[in-house]
Amino acid sequence: MAILTADVVIVGSGIAGAMTGYTLARNGVKVLILEAGPRVDRANATALFRRSPTKTPNAPYPAHPKVPQPDEDSIGSYYVQAGPVTFRGLQARCVGGTTWHWGGLTLRYRPNDFMLKSKFGVGVDWPLRYADLERWYGEAESEIGVCGPPDYDWGSPRSTPYPMPPIAPTYLDTVIGAACAHVGLTMAPFPHGRNSVARDGRPPCCGNASCVPICPIGAKYDASVHVAKAEAAGARIEPLAIASEVVAGADRKVSAIRFLRPDGSVHEARGKVFVIAAHAIETPKLLLMSRLASGGTVANASDQVGRNLLTQLDAGMIGLTRDKLYPYRGPVETSGIVQMRDGDFRGMHGAAGVSPSNEGWSRAIGPFKAAEKYAAQGLRGVALAEEVSYHLARELAIGPSVEVLPDPDNRVTLAADQKDPLGLPRPRIAFKWGDYEMAGMKVAMEYVLGLMYALGATDVQTQGPVTDGAVMGGTCRMGEDPRTTVVDRNLRTHDHPNLYLVGSSTFPTITASPPTLTIAAFALRAADTIRSELPSL
Repeated sequence: MAILTADVVIVGSGIAGAMTGYTLARNGVKVLILEAGPRVDRANATALFRRSPTKTPNAPYPAHPKVPQPDEDSIGSYYVQAGPVTFRGLQARCVGGTTWHWGGLTLRYRPNDFMLKSKFGVGVDWPLRYADLERWYGEAESEIGVCGPPDYDWGSPRSTPYPMPPIAPTYLDTVIGAACAHVGLTMAPFPHGRNSVARDGRPPCCGNASCVPICPIGAKYDASVHVAKAEAAGARIEPLAIASEVVAGADRKVSAIRFLRPDGSVHEARGKVFVIAAHAIETPKLLLMSRLASGGTVANASDQVGRNLLTQLDAGMIGLTRDKLYPYRGPVETSGIVQMRDGDFRGMHGAAGVSPSNEGWSRAIGPFKAAEKYAAQGLRGVALAEEVSYHLARELAIGPSVEVLPDPDNRVTLAADQKDPLGLPRPRIAFKWGDYEMAGMKVAMEYVLGLMYALGATDVQTQGPVTDGAVMGGTCRMGEDPRTTVVDRNLRTHDHPNLYLVGSSTFPTITASPPTLTIAAFALRAADTIRSELPSL
């Protein structure tokens, strides 16, 4: 058994683990980051994406034979679905984590998002408020490199400007924006975790339109940026180190993380402080695999580990607009609809984030699907090319992502009867949505249908609802009451004084905005707490 040592041992090298590790390492803390998956070479990953016939989010990042992961076309290859709804949340188990294939939107959560219970009478409140996090939002935007509109804050008051000017809206945005006026809606440019100008050694976005699943030039932020910075600051990264057990003693302190190598050998990482930053599925899975000598599992005296799994409910419409929009250009989404994201209605139905996609109907494989369709109708040569071009220029996909309330029965447990190639239990996921989410979806889809009419769209089809593939949270909720939550407001576990959980697994609610920037803000805040308290732990 090999034994590795550090002051702080971190499990997971996504944005939560990488930012936490870098912040500590640059302040002289000895950091070890364990990552279940392999390293990613951007050029090789881009080549894999180009060769892939499906071009799914994980197509550039194939799973190591011993480290399975889900993908759009193989959700059941890793998750054991307990139903009644299929849970579609994706993760990339590789160095840098899921930010490799995220879309890049960096909206902050709004002040009301932290107070659903006290403000609207639904869900639960967070143990802190927007004002407690605002400074860290600004620091996270600087670390990621966020570009955004100087004249619109998306409902989240700011004390600092965006680090970069905004990405220009697409022509598609201008057409949709004009149509919004006919149905009482407005649009605004999104903030992005991608360079609009050269910054931090990375080039500006040039509109490759493949943000999901990969930015071939590195203009879009992914956590490999902070992995590299952490290593340069002295942190040690261990790929293909699959955490299998958190070891805690009778004094409640964690003493080690046991991990496996692909050959099945068992090793240990020992330290003073331990951070689990392994996303909303792997974090509870690891804790539930970790048994205490006194009975029960690590950090789970409340019986809340794995419960209250969160995501967003997605649906959409596709149609062929009367006038050309020219999708398949630029980032995934460059502007969004302002309305439906917050308001008193949240006491009755979920908030919805609605935005048109620049990816057409089928992302990178859309042109091939259009060509197959018209070739099957007998078109050939120039006639085929002209019809495909005309079709693609009018493809519109637009739809809402609706916040899902926490439910203790939406949960991650261990599928002890269905193990992965290393003999570890696969995650079993039980999930459903309710009336709150569906009522929000109904309102939002009525607006979307109105937009389709305003655009003179034909061939309109409804898609979904399904659980969002890019958003997940909950399972290790933060709060002040150890009887009902897993971590406190500083992300320290109630049960173990030197164990922290960092990432969206600690979120009490999920909102209609992407969680990534909020994950980063909490990671920076947690690193500051750990650094200040490390001498006493």
